[in-house]
Order: sequence, then C-alpha cells, then structure tokens
Amino acid sequence: MAVPGYTEIAQNGLWKNNPALVQLLGLCPLLAVTGSVVNGIGLGLATTGVMACSNLAVSLLRRQMPDTVRLPASVMIIATFVTCVELLMKAYTYELYLVLGIFIPLIVTNCAILGRADAFASKNPILPSLADGFMMGVGFTAVLIVIGAVREVLGQGTLFSDMDLLLGPMASDWGISVFGGDYPGVLVAVLPPGAFLVAGLLIAGKNAIDIEMERRKSQRVKIIPGSKRVRVTGKIS
Repeated sequence: MAVPGYTEIAQNGLWKNNPALVQLLGLCPLLAVTGSVVNGIGLGLATTGVMACSNLAVSLLRRQMPDTVRLPASVMIIATFVTCVELLMKAYTYELYLVLGIFIPLIVTNCAILGRADAFASKNPILPSLADGFMMGVGFTAVLIVIGAVREVLGQGTLFSDMDLLLGPMASDWGISVFGGDYPGVLVAVLPPGAFLVAGLLIAGKNAIDIEMERRKSQRVKIIPGSKRVRVTGKIS
C-alpha cells in the first residue's frame, strides 16, 4: 500500500476526512463541553496530543503486535497517553481540568483516536502516522473551537472568556463582550440541543461547499496545449 503524502494527510485531517464533520466520531465530548472557546481549545489540545502520540507509538510497534492483540494493545497505549495528559492538566491547568471533568479520561474511548491508530498507524511508517494523528487532531480541534465560539457568542454574548483557565493570568482580560452587558443570552445555545444545531449547520455547510467545488470542477474546460497538424491535399506546381 502506497504511503500518502503529507499534503494529502493534511487535507484529509482538516477537510476531506475530518473526524467530526465527515467521520462523525468523537461527538459526545464535542457536543458536551463546547460551551465556550476555552473549553474547545482545552479538549482539542488534549485530544490532539493523545492522537499524535498514540499514532506514533502504534506505528513504532506495529511489527511487534500481532493482529490478535493489536486492538487491546492500541487501547492500552491510548490510555497511557491519556493518563499523561490528565496528570499534566492537573498540574498546570487544574481549574480547566475540573471544568472538562470526565471528558478528559473519556478520551480513551474516543473512536476517532482508536480508528486512526487501527486504520492508519498500524499500517504506515512512523512520520506519516505522526503527521496523520496531528492533522486529525487539528481538524477535530478546529471544529471544537468553531462550535464553542458560536455557542459562547449566542449563549453568553462573550468571546474568549475565561481564557486564563488555560493560559494563566496573562489572559484574564482577553474576554470580549460582543453584545454588551445587557445581552440576555440565547438559552438553547448553551444547552445540548444548541450544540447539535451548530454541529449540524457546520456539516451542512461543508457538504454544500464540497458539492459546489465538485460542480465547478466538472464544468471546467480543459485546454490541451500543443500545435495541431493540418493535412493539405492538392497539387503544387
């Protein structure tokens, strides 16, 4: 099997095979904790780190793992890195860890991570597997941030609030009041149905863009360069 190029890996992770918008994996944490941008960034960074490291480890050990134990071994590898991420968050971003709660340990059960480890890392060399895990994590994080931003703006009327939970005191004044202090907020935006609505609109928007791109591609006229030979008949005196 040919190893995909890095450009193709990036395109798959960010757009063509995005874990959240195309594969529809990892939707439980995506919908549960994306009430704000800082929550989306925190969970996205944790997921990206676990996905990249687990892909690297699975690819490194792929020749030593028989098919009979590959799946449980991959789960153990993922659980190890999730534990490392959990300890790091407890040490440096404890308040954000409390906000994200059970969804940090539940990264172990994220089908997007296990799926990439089994479908890609177990069959490809180390560097492409690392790149695949990283780009899939970045694509997943981007969706988390967009959903979190939309829900935060509509539900609370703010943007980038509580960034100090992730970045410390230097980010305590990064919050932006989008609609002013008297904004009542849209309740449905901060509830789980709001997350479903925003995610559905994102998926619909991506599908519409893909359809339009395919339509334009099919209508594109290809011009073949080169001269054309003209056949001349008749008698020249």
